[in-house]
Amino acid sequence: MFEAYLAEHDLQKLLKVPYRCPFPDCTDREEWARVADEDRRAILEAASEAKKKPYPVLLATDYMAFARSGNRKVFEDPYFFRRKKLILSTLAYCLEEKDEDLDEVINGLWCIMEETSWVISAHNVDSHAGAPTAQEKPLPDVRSPMIDLFAAQTAMILSFVVYLTGAALDSVTPQVTRRVHLEIEKRILVPFETRDDFWWMGFLRKDLCNWTPWIVSNVLVTAALGIQDRLRLAGMVRRSLLMVDRWLDVVPGDGGCDEGVAYWNMAGGALMDILQLLSEMTEGRMLFSEEPKIRNILSFPRTMWLGGEWFANFADCDAKPYVCAERILYAGKYLKDPALMQFGQTLSGPVRQDLSDTPQMWRMLNRLFGHHDVPDGVTQPVSDSWLPDLQVRLVRKGRMTVCGKGGHNGESHNHNDVGSFVVFLDGNPVAVDIGNMTYTAKTFSPRRYELFNTRSRNHSVPQIGDWEQCVGPEHGATEVEARKNGMTMDLSHAYPLEAGALSVRRTWTVSDEGMFGLEDEVAIKEKVPVTFVLMLRDKPEIQENQAVSGNTCIRWTLQEHVKVDVEEIRIEDARLARSYPGSLWRLSWVSEANYTHRFGLIISPRSEDC
Repeated sequence: MFEAYLAEHDLQKLLKVPYRCPFPDCTDREEWARVADEDRRAILEAASEAKKKPYPVLLATDYMAFARSGNRKVFEDPYFFRRKKLILSTLAYCLEEKDEDLDEVINGLWCIMEETSWVISAHNVDSHAGAPTAQEKPLPDVRSPMIDLFAAQTAMILSFVVYLTGAALDSVTPQVTRRVHLEIEKRILVPFETRDDFWWMGFLRKDLCNWTPWIVSNVLVTAALGIQDRLRLAGMVRRSLLMVDRWLDVVPGDGGCDEGVAYWNMAGGALMDILQLLSEMTEGRMLFSEEPKIRNILSFPRTMWLGGEWFANFADCDAKPYVCAERILYAGKYLKDPALMQFGQTLSGPVRQDLSDTPQMWRMLNRLFGHHDVPDGVTQPVSDSWLPDLQVRLVRKGRMTVCGKGGHNGESHNHNDVGSFVVFLDGNPVAVDIGNMTYTAKTFSPRRYELFNTRSRNHSVPQIGDWEQCVGPEHGATEVEARKNGMTMDLSHAYPLEAGALSVRRTWTVSDEGMFGLEDEVAIKEKVPVTFVLMLRDKPEIQENQAVSGNTCIRWTLQEHVKVDVEEIRIEDARLARSYPGSLWRLSWVSEANYTHRFGLIISPRSEDC
């Protein structure tokens, strides 16, 4: 898309150099005085709290912890705190112009510039064949700067800090800003311009993910703020857009993000960063708001919204993910979509929420100074949607909302979950997808599918004998079809050949009365039992052929069965507990060994007879 555009337009003529940043620097007291009182108080309170803690030391052993034990947090927690404190100190200085805050800015900049690398410990190795492992390369190599997600994001943060407070910094000593420009040049800009071997660029690999737009968006902001030469800046923009084109090639036409809504922030949201910057750098002459794929990507979170804090959360997505409301709001403005703007406003929370994720200064400044006229009204979750490429179907009828997926088990941030679904009643979870847990070295290793949240055993899909679904793009749903109020598919290819699955036909619907119905028909080469699974938020109380779980009644039919089993899954992971504190429950039905199996399930609002 971008390559075709660049072939017809002279980028050097389109760019306005130098880039006129839309945000006021610290000398514009009038604009900083206009920051909303609620945001001002929240920023100053957070900055005051951060001021009580010194910038933490980052030890070599903290960095090596990932290679030694798989622990990411021992390095990442202080690493991200440094950046959050720097952002808060910068904003506090712009708001109040206190010398003590400027000193905190100087200390933060100096700490970060003294870091050997801005790449986090989990990203210190390349993914190419033959590249050293984390154990072989436990510390970064200063001779060969790498660019990962957070090195690029660090450069963006430092660029804005210098833009906002540069005059004040130079009044103390110009050495700080000079050093920032030098470090950004050698760590980010030159490697980005001269190297083609970073996998996320798309020159060596085609299986791209959120890394591409996430990194490119931050590098572009850094280049716009720091490069004054028109020819060089045009080259950076052109190179960036060719990389984004390669990422767009792997994004499905329906705009679905197989990594889940939580990763939209850094995929579709990062694309919005790029589109906004292109518009600003060309004074509105580079717009792509009518491109269907662009519109679908930017609208994806609303398609997956279940109401309140809840989203359909397949793969490594939290059930209650942080979704950047400011980016949604801006996307609605960019697309001239009133419902999307209203959705962004609905999601908007306290300013601290926007610093709870990996710190993003560009979006924070957009929040503080990007004033939008949101149309009156409150958007409602969509009642019916179908993403044919991602193979995700959502149906809302009465009090019941169901979202189910087909797909395959080679998706980015994959869980072995072909055919799984979530069920919500009155906006609250009934049948759930476990979602994400705190990342460790095991998460992205050959042992990933030993984790309980990634295994098909702990998703609402059948288990054939002792065989669970297995990983790989060849293990996916076939004959997938969206039907009125539901969907149907065959899951047999999701299982290994040894399972002997001839067909695993799954059909689900939501009736006009708001009841969820599921039918599974399984045919197998050998005579083996099948375990049918339902992952539940609330403990089910078994009553013969029905169960009560929360405010729902669950009824089932099975030709013959050996037992009904209830297993408690205690939630001990801190990240997972944010969505599901306490326990989840695995309700399963084990059929007698046979060649064919039929299973029926109905979930309805609780009534007197259940």
